[in-house]
Amino acid sequence: MSETEALKLVADLICLAARTAPKTCGIDQILVRPATEDERRRLGEEMARIAQERQLAFFLRDSANIAQSPQVILLAAKGRRCGLKGCNYCGFAGCAANEAAGGTCAFNHLDLGIAASSAAAVAGLHHADCRLMYSVGVAAQRLDLFGEAVISALGLPLSATGKNPFFDRTMPELNKK
Repeated sequence: MSETEALKLVADLICLAARTAPKTCGIDQILVRPATEDERRRLGEEMARIAQERQLAFFLRDSANIAQSPQVILLAAKGRRCGLKGCNYCGFAGCAANEAAGGTCAFNHLDLGIAASSAAAVAGLHHADCRLMYSVGVAAQRLDLFGEAVISALGLPLSATGKNPFFDRTMPELNKK
């Protein structure tokens, strides 16, 4: 089995782990899937645009990482209030107050974190290099790669090379002359 084939298998296992990760009240608010080759290209381009727009060098660095990654897993949380009586974890006096203020349920973010942690753990168990990236999630949301409204998203690029491309976290300069 080639490294490319192995990464595809690991990507499938990662999606399984994220899908079956525990969810608040058993309500599944998580979207997970591998990005297509075209989507990976578009993600990298969008991340580079965001780097220039927002003057955030780490988006440019992460864009280069996406270009080096044969697999990228996309994870997102849809926004739905869990309706836990007396919870108030979101900072509002219940789900009705949260909704009236345009807030989001804190448990949706927690569920995304659990799914993302499960995904990264599977990558680690199979010795695939990976790094959870907020920047990929921002680009995926801007490109509407989830096909529905999401409140937060992450990306998990994978690599299988002699040197982990996600290890060096130096920042490239923006607008080099």
